[in-house]
Amino acid sequence: MIVDLAVLERNVTEMAALAYKAQVALRPHVKTHKTPQIAAMQLDAGAVGLTCAKIGEAEVLADAGFTNLFVCYPIVTETKARRLAALAGRPGLSVSTIVDSQQGIVALSDAVAGTAEPLETLVKVNTGLGRVGVAPGAATVDLARSVAAAPGLRFGGICAHEGFTYGLPDPEERAAAARSGVEALVETAEALSAAGLRAARVSVGATPGIDALAAAPGVTEIRPGNYVFYDAMQVGLGVATLDRCALRVLTTVVSHAARDRAVIDAGSKTLTTDRGAHGQTTAGGYGTIVGREDIHIERLSEEHGWLRLDPAGSDVEIGDTLEIVPVHACPVANLAHELTVVRDDAVIGRWTVAAAGRVR
Repeated sequence: MIVDLAVLERNVTEMAALAYKAQVALRPHVKTHKTPQIAAMQLDAGAVGLTCAKIGEAEVLADAGFTNLFVCYPIVTETKARRLAALAGRPGLSVSTIVDSQQGIVALSDAVAGTAEPLETLVKVNTGLGRVGVAPGAATVDLARSVAAAPGLRFGGICAHEGFTYGLPDPEERAAAARSGVEALVETAEALSAAGLRAARVSVGATPGIDALAAAPGVTEIRPGNYVFYDAMQVGLGVATLDRCALRVLTTVVSHAARDRAVIDAGSKTLTTDRGAHGQTTAGGYGTIVGREDIHIERLSEEHGWLRLDPAGSDVEIGDTLEIVPVHACPVANLAHELTVVRDDAVIGRWTVAAAGRVR
């Protein structure tokens, strides 16, 4: 697993510049990379804090010295609520999270009631993805009132994930959908204000459509994640070009038993079987082979990848090294123990993916 540092630096810098131009806070999602060095780059470029998918990711980052962490995932069990409370109780650490149910409010309140500082809690709003979150408008206002009344909690605002943009390859349609979703969120913030509940954070996040999301009036914060690496999925959507994909998988051709087929030593345990985010298939096959787009990765088993070759025009040799841009960089990075960092094709370091495998 290699990362082109120059490309990574460009991606990080450009997203920070986008947030600065839009005058919104940048709180990037670390589930894409799970790597402290990359998190540090994001903060150095201007991010105000980091977003995590799981408490385990936040614990790793806190151990590494990061102090502003947003666990953007519903915490509903006593065990996890106590873990989050313990994390939030660490000196000098600012932790926030989300709820989308009364059960979540009760679990968090029971865990943090009586602590010195209330836990900043945002209400997750479903603006179109249909995954987690309550409906915009009155349902959000009602849940926000419960947050504000719960011992140990402080209502901090509202957030949404515009994952539906992953299913829209047309840039204009994608931007329009993003604007529609964020308008529902901002209208909800206005309803909250009218009810005496100020939403200090109006937080949105998805790499596709991020330009439209950041520029929307009323948004205070963006949480993109995939942009640090990009991937074949983002290329398929037209969000990025192949040369902007910082994460690559180096693989070797290990077999060539038939003219139209070869096998590489990267299978599902490396490339994953993910064909695109949120059930959307936005890239052909299981990755793009750089410089050999004529070769199709059509099938995977655990340790093997099947290459389909055109007998009339494409071929490889046993022992050839191929460079693959994965379909979805986030789960691929999660399977790696370390990233080999390169600049100008020279190895300059190895970074441990410290939060890899932290799925709870």
